[in-house]
Amino acid sequence: MTDKQITISNPVTLKGKGLHTGYEVSLTYNPAPIGHGIKFRRVDLAGSPIINADVDNVVETSRGTTIEDKGVKIHTIEHALAALTGLGIDNVLIDMSGPEAPILDGSSTLYVNALLATGLEEQDAEKEYYVIKEKTVYRDEKNNIEITAYPDDHFSINVLIDYNSKVLGHQYASFDERSTDFAKEIAPCRTFVFFHELEFLLKNNLIKGGDLENAIVIMEHEVPQTELDRIADLFNKPHIRVKPNGILSNLELHFSNEPARHKLLDMLGDFTLIGKRIKGKIVASRPGHYSNTQIAKIIKDQIKKDSQKINVPQYDPNTNPLYDINQIKKILPHRPPFLLIDKIISMDSTSIVGMKNVTMNEGFFVGHFPDEPVMPGVLLIEAMAQVGGILVLNTVEDPENYLTYFLRIDKVRFKRKVVPGDAVLFRMTLIQPIRRGIALMWGEAFVGDTLVMEGELMAQISKVKEE
Repeated sequence: MTDKQITISNPVTLKGKGLHTGYEVSLTYNPAPIGHGIKFRRVDLAGSPIINADVDNVVETSRGTTIEDKGVKIHTIEHALAALTGLGIDNVLIDMSGPEAPILDGSSTLYVNALLATGLEEQDAEKEYYVIKEKTVYRDEKNNIEITAYPDDHFSINVLIDYNSKVLGHQYASFDERSTDFAKEIAPCRTFVFFHELEFLLKNNLIKGGDLENAIVIMEHEVPQTELDRIADLFNKPHIRVKPNGILSNLELHFSNEPARHKLLDMLGDFTLIGKRIKGKIVASRPGHYSNTQIAKIIKDQIKKDSQKINVPQYDPNTNPLYDINQIKKILPHRPPFLLIDKIISMDSTSIVGMKNVTMNEGFFVGHFPDEPVMPGVLLIEAMAQVGGILVLNTVEDPENYLTYFLRIDKVRFKRKVVPGDAVLFRMTLIQPIRRGIALMWGEAFVGDTLVMEGELMAQISKVKEE
């Protein structure tokens, strides 16, 4: 699968009844620009309101996934969304002429076929991934449901279902983005229902668009043929019988574990609502729409928290630095005890990361302070300035013949003490291109993942006068 974002080449429309509402609905997938994501548009309503396919908008999960925004709802969206995620499509606008996505044949295969027929189009932007960093668990002990997300370098789902059913037994299904052919192995898998549920669903008008052709009906107990005939009549279908495998004769199974595969299909659809593709391994026992969206919300909340964190520069002590202390001394005129940088970790045209190891041997700790040693804030600023000086001097061919003089220091904030034993990472980033030898930079100092200081520095490059 490409790492570029993908949309579709042309609009494509499908029509059918909504499973629960029974309304005839037209659903159109439309191409969308980079970064658009997946959104729904109710074209049957005034103003054609748009609803983001976002787990924060989920309001109902009893027999399917429903989203709502400002009073506008769209029901049973999971199969239409699973087709997109399974095919790697990132950006589409989905027009709906009613409140519920068509159930079609109870799977995603007709959605997939339509999308493939219209064509997929690679876009000039990278996909957005969220990497699972630690084990994340949703557990419902009452219903024996558990979904766990583990760190991994690719996306996969493993599903186990067990409903204490003699017919279904234990079923397992898996999806791996690297090897599973979604269109052939997952998309065709249809929804399933137990026979004893049909009466309740019919009486409560919960499957107005239901049809014995779009669901696998599982028989747990013997039922008189007269009862089977009555149910068939309610659906206006020919009379049916029970097969030896405990499934009504209305359908042939595509796979022996088709119910488990369909649960996996639903998970792919519900996980689309996270808003980013996942790199991680998902293991699910007895999943359903409620549990799917609950773990999706947990992951979405973690994405929000991570986005609020400062992007801390990374340091690997096993990797050679860009500049060691001897190379730094060839660039900067400073010498101990006023050379306050030990190594340069990385540098590009607009930013640089340097490191200072703070030890008790520093001379300033003798008086600052003897009983509670703290690195002076002014020396943190000086160390930051020296790192910025290397970035600025890197723009000239002969840096040894230039000096950097700081013209202004502004917006400086000290957020935590720096003490002996700390390894301080300084990151300097150009706020704007260097003009006429003047550089304006934003500086940050980190100890571990903690921002200990930040501020704005302005410097001027000046050539050393020849004697």
